[in-house]
Amino acid sequence: MPAAAVSCTLGELAVRFGCELRGDPAATVRAVATLQGEADAIGFAAGPAWREALRQTGLAAVILDESLAADCPVAVLIHPNPHATFARVAALLHPRALLPPGVHATAVVAGDAQVDPSACIGPLAVVEGGARIGPRCQVGAQCFVGAGAVLGADTFLAQRVWIGEGAILGERCLLHPGVVIGSDGFGNARDAGRWIKVPQLGGVRIGDDVEIGANTTVDRGALGDTEIATGVRLDNQIQIGHNVQIGAHTAIAACTGIAGSTRIGARCMIGGGTGIGGQLTIGDDIVIAGFGMVTRSISEPGMYSSVLPVEEVRLWRRIVARIKRLDVLATRIRKLEKAVGIAPGPEHDS
Repeated sequence: MPAAAVSCTLGELAVRFGCELRGDPAATVRAVATLQGEADAIGFAAGPAWREALRQTGLAAVILDESLAADCPVAVLIHPNPHATFARVAALLHPRALLPPGVHATAVVAGDAQVDPSACIGPLAVVEGGARIGPRCQVGAQCFVGAGAVLGADTFLAQRVWIGEGAILGERCLLHPGVVIGSDGFGNARDAGRWIKVPQLGGVRIGDDVEIGANTTVDRGALGDTEIATGVRLDNQIQIGHNVQIGAHTAIAACTGIAGSTRIGARCMIGGGTGIGGQLTIGDDIVIAGFGMVTRSISEPGMYSSVLPVEEVRLWRRIVARIKRLDVLATRIRKLEKAVGIAPGPEHDS
């Protein structure tokens, strides 16, 4: 929950965030808003599609780049990256509400747990033996922090976050309600038609400045650790399998599933609903479109997609029927090539 909004002058914002100000530096803004917002708020415009709404805005000011400045009837803060600048302004004007330091009377904290005096442990939270809660951490209501787990400074756990035994979180992490860190991975061995559980003996290591969305699960390693590097962004309802490694500043959208022991590089973007198989390697700077199905490793940077877009149902049925006939068609083509003496090309199936 955000704290009460604060106010700031346009001159202060320009100096703090490196913007060129065209307008009254003494004008005050108290909130961020869309371009249709109130006269004491500030918004942003990020491209030509915003131009018409920008011309009609009644905001106090708008953050934009030079190409849109002439279309704005109110004060402007000019920056080459308006969206990122808007994010920083929004965080300044709408800071997160912090609970006062201390341990709530209904919380249960083990005697050998280390809780920094500046940290807050909320109602009905549990902190087990040997856990370490760093400076200014916030552990929300009904959270669980397992034995030996570590929370770095300024890390924020919203309500009902579950941190398993020995998990290590860096500084300034933000975990939303229902996140589970360090649950058992899906490890099972098959024997004579029955499953034998493989003990999950590893841990989870999470870097600094990581945000994890509501009800996302990060499994502990089977042997060794599951690792999420600095600056990663995970959306809601994502499944991260055991021993997965995710590189720095990668962003993954909702409902994605990543099977065990897959490695994903730095600065990747993975669209929602994507499924990624196990023991694969995804290189740096790779973009996978939403609802992708990744069954092989990818090394070259670029954008990848694997799902047909939605079509009208009758057209879709014809497409599916044709796909089902492709193998028969390929066989007929090979026979024709053989009959006329054309050697099969490298594109043919082996």
